Amino acid sequence: MADAKAGKIVDKNDLIDVDALIDAYYKNKPDANIQEQKVVFGTSGHRGCSFKNSFNETHILAISQALSDYRKENNIDGTLFLAKDTHALSSPAELTALRVFIANGIECAIAKDGGYTPTPVLSFTVIEANKSDKKSCDGVVITPSHNPPEDGGFKYNAPHGGPADTDVTSIIETKANEYIANNLEGVKTVDEKTAVSKAIVFDFISPYVKALDEIVDMKLLQDSKLKVGVDPLGGSGIEVYKKINEIYGLELDIVNDKVDKTFSFMSCDHDGKVRMDCSSPYAMSSLISLKDKYDLAFANDPDFDRHGIVTKAGLMNPNHYLSVAIWYLFQNREGWSKGLKIGKTLVSSSMIDRVAESINKEVFEVPVGFKWFVDGLKNGQLGFGGEESAGASFLRKNGSEFSNDKDGIILNLLAYEITAKLKKDPSQIYKELEEKFGKAYYERSDAPATSTQKTKLKKLSPSDITSKTLAGEDIIDIFTNAKGNDKAIGGLKVVTKNGWFAARPSGTEDIYKIYAESFVSREHLATIQKEAKEIVLSVIQ
Repeated sequence: MADAKAGKIVDKNDLIDVDALIDAYYKNKPDANIQEQKVVFGTSGHRGCSFKNSFNETHILAISQALSDYRKENNIDGTLFLAKDTHALSSPAELTALRVFIANGIECAIAKDGGYTPTPVLSFTVIEANKSDKKSCDGVVITPSHNPPEDGGFKYNAPHGGPADTDVTSIIETKANEYIANNLEGVKTVDEKTAVSKAIVFDFISPYVKALDEIVDMKLLQDSKLKVGVDPLGGSGIEVYKKINEIYGLELDIVNDKVDKTFSFMSCDHDGKVRMDCSSPYAMSSLISLKDKYDLAFANDPDFDRHGIVTKAGLMNPNHYLSVAIWYLFQNREGWSKGLKIGKTLVSSSMIDRVAESINKEVFEVPVGFKWFVDGLKNGQLGFGGEESAGASFLRKNGSEFSNDKDGIILNLLAYEITAKLKKDPSQIYKELEEKFGKAYYERSDAPATSTQKTKLKKLSPSDITSKTLAGEDIIDIFTNAKGNDKAIGGLKVVTKNGWFAARPSGTEDIYKIYAESFVSREHLATIQKEAKEIVLSVIQ
């Protein structure tokens, strides 16, 4: 049940104290013996809060030195592109990281005028740099993505432009925690003035925006009469949309161009917290309220790796939009090879599988995490890679890579292209898909689990499951490794003809996540969820 504050503009009394947050970043010191205060790289880098001693100057000094060590050991000797979003802790952390990188002799590029750089723009920049630079370039994005305003985050993008794999981040994580445990002995730094003076000032945004016509039909958008609204949610890509208007003359109506580190303009999420999640109907309530004013509207989270599509019918479910985007792209990109596959995470809707079968395309199903799509996008095996949490990317019109990280900008512009070309918005097209393939009922829920139970869930094998049916249907598949790349999913997935569930332990809470879907009814979905808990409990208790 949603909190009473959900969907309402955040109360002034609940706004963060930016000065206190930044003060804590510099003054508070983590305890290397407390797990919650260590460096932990999740699916999208290290995240934490300075008040909780989980994202402080000490962490960034240690991570940056560990990354410098990794680069040296692996001959990554080109420019390191340093990006940040609009969270309050991002600018201090960027400066801290720069002090370490410059001290280690690394050539760094930062945004001009102290500006902000979206994750997909950073990815694009790394890819382009490595086309011409004889040295190997990579990048860092200082962002906790859609997390609350008090959080900070640090993501490493490898030379392929995408998020670094766990075999890389685990090395950086281990070394960083060693530095913290040893009171930062061995961490090199220069003073702030020296760091800033030696950094290359770089225009990240213009090259990315100029290249957009290579991935989206910008000419079609220029000729369109659609009225389109944009809410950057105070994030790092406000200048991207301004530059799009400048270069292409689209006249996108930017409904909010403010950067406010308290995010005081946000509507509270389902739990009453401020969270810039463009896939949440609560967080997006302000833009949704304008739906009748526009033919189409869209938004992004602070680092712009997620998309949020608003049509006359309201905010689209991310799974629904992924299905439409796939259906459209694979039938409207003549420059794509016929053998390109569709990348999806195993917890994304099976509507994607039904769409794929109808257009005779193979699905490449992977564990949760966009990093699993990077090689496929880079090597021209995947035309599209997307996950259920509103993150996706796809290839240029000629079939080459564009950004190897989640790109909320091109997904938003694609919705514009679809609507302009087909004279129907994505929600109308999804209804047609439902009429053809059935209605999907999808939900993610949580269930309690101890650390021991979570460990058992993570190590299950298909043979551990003895149940033969799920919600009245025969179980036709059980797997603990993803079908596409045979990588462990850290849990299990159980499939029937008209439904499925997947269970994965949380990395931060004493719960496990249950993803479930039914193509029968909402009641059938509820039965799947109930029996999923019973099945999981029978093997982890």
